[in-house]
Amino acid sequence: MPGPRVLVVHNRYRVEGGEERSVELQVRALAAAGVEHGLFERSSSGVGRARAATALLRGGADPAGLAAAAGALHADVVHVHNMLPSIGPRGLAAARDTGARVVLHLHNLRLFCAIGVASRDGGPCFRCRGRLTLPGLALNCRGSLPESAAYATALALHQPAVLDAVDRFVAPSHWAAGQLARHGLPADRIDVLPHYLPAEAFASSSRAGGGYALVASRLSVEKGIDTAVRASAASGVPLVIAGEGPEEGALRELAASLGAPAELVGRADRARMSELLAGAGALVMPSRYHEFAPYSALEAMAAGLPVVASRLGGLPELIEPRRCVPTGDAEALARRLRALWDDPELRRSEGEALRARAAERHSERAYVARLLAIYADAGAAERPQ
Repeated sequence: MPGPRVLVVHNRYRVEGGEERSVELQVRALAAAGVEHGLFERSSSGVGRARAATALLRGGADPAGLAAAAGALHADVVHVHNMLPSIGPRGLAAARDTGARVVLHLHNLRLFCAIGVASRDGGPCFRCRGRLTLPGLALNCRGSLPESAAYATALALHQPAVLDAVDRFVAPSHWAAGQLARHGLPADRIDVLPHYLPAEAFASSSRAGGGYALVASRLSVEKGIDTAVRASAASGVPLVIAGEGPEEGALRELAASLGAPAELVGRADRARMSELLAGAGALVMPSRYHEFAPYSALEAMAAGLPVVASRLGGLPELIEPRRCVPTGDAEALARRLRALWDDPELRRSEGEALRARAAERHSERAYVARLLAIYADAGAAERPQ
């Protein structure tokens, strides 16, 4: 029996990151598995904010384009990642009208939250849920009242259309699936599909002998990187911070004021990130918000590095709770780093254990098997009315 024909759909972000990586790896896995597929993309980088707001409020800008792409492929499944603002629920409905099953892959809480990450004032925020989106406007979460108003209106207005158009929702962790259900998605229509990494991303053994702890992240308040800087100062463990964002200046000032052995090296592309991982002794993820399933942690695991992360969101599920520290606790993070640096064998064994965990749970083979099972379930299930 032939496999499904799959159209992968994504609205690329202005600042690209983990979702683009997920799309790239999905397309690669489908090709390797011999699954007939296509890719339909739009990008926010060339869309002005006024046009983006208009598309958001209309529920999408070009539903006919997506329908034509699905029809040309004779797609059995349309697998959508980010749909905002250009694709929208009108695009989902148009894809469904071609006869395809629609799968919506959620990497964040953007169906409910105007900024997607569900964070406010440097910590978790779950004020918006279901069709209650007014807190995002009242708090001006977008930093622009017109934008916040557009998001609050569009998210509440179009949510029923999303629920009507989607056959299955996909989340990258069990924690994420639970949060999506608590926010208003039907739990019986949510599947968990952990991220995978290709075989060449896995080291043959732990490479945790490097001389610094690494942070690879957008430099924003909710990422908690100031906690890592304070921990570096307290422990004496050198810290390399790769990324860019609005907190760069404040982090430089903090490191200088504390005398922390911390270096900010700017945004790193894929090749540069591989070099940084090869030279690191551990990865630090001091997030103050609920990460769904970050690729940076998974890539460090595959490289055989210990990962020290906040006890929030999907991070404990990814690396195990015992490897996590309390959120915002620089002293606990400093103690954990010092213990790893004082004992190279502990660092190696931690990295080796995480490398094995990633190989077992996040292989391409396991990902493809689970993905095709989700498509089969979508095809067999009764469609939402």
